[in-house]
Amino acid sequence: MLTIHEIFYSIQGESTYAGRPCVFVRLTACDLRCSWCDTPYAFHQGHKRSLDEVLAEVDRLDCPLVEVTGGEPLLQDDVYPLMRSLLDRGSTVLLETGGHRSTADVPAAVVTILDVKCPGSGEAHRNDWSNLDRLRPHDEVKFVVQDREDYEFARDVITTRRLKARAAAVHLSPVHGVMDLRRLSEWVLADRLPARVQVQLHKYIWDPGTRGV
Repeated sequence: MLTIHEIFYSIQGESTYAGRPCVFVRLTACDLRCSWCDTPYAFHQGHKRSLDEVLAEVDRLDCPLVEVTGGEPLLQDDVYPLMRSLLDRGSTVLLETGGHRSTADVPAAVVTILDVKCPGSGEAHRNDWSNLDRLRPHDEVKFVVQDREDYEFARDVITTRRLKARAAAVHLSPVHGVMDLRRLSEWVLADRLPARVQVQLHKYIWDPGTRGV
């Protein structure tokens, strides 16, 4: 059984898949409390649903791109058969994970989007650095940046860990409404950093507080 907060069809707002229609399967619960978290409503509640029920709902929405997200989806053991079943159905499967839970058992064909926590999140001490060693060529890495300290942290991880050579993309995402997008872009240009500046596209299409998008 899985505890599901919501399943919905929307536009993918992040990663190299941004702009594409996508089905989101949002699992309930997270053991992090990032200062800038925009989905605290997914910490609790949700409904118990069988794997077959979840797959039937995804099938009904009829979209080849599916993201498994949360909360922190790797807290639930049944997320692994869910991802395998989605792959078996021919879906392109994205996994958004906070980076503090081991990705060792994530199916090889899943695109893992690893969210490495910067100091401003208050959770940087929870990063499982061994996850960077498990990156596959199609995986992606994301840093959410709220200030210069966060940027310098991300920059140092990107360079010392040689992330450009180890992942399909590295993203720097400004905390919406906090980190100035132009300033972040200027820092990236000044350092010639091999990373993408990424906005949360869905927050520009819809009001940032809108759920289910």
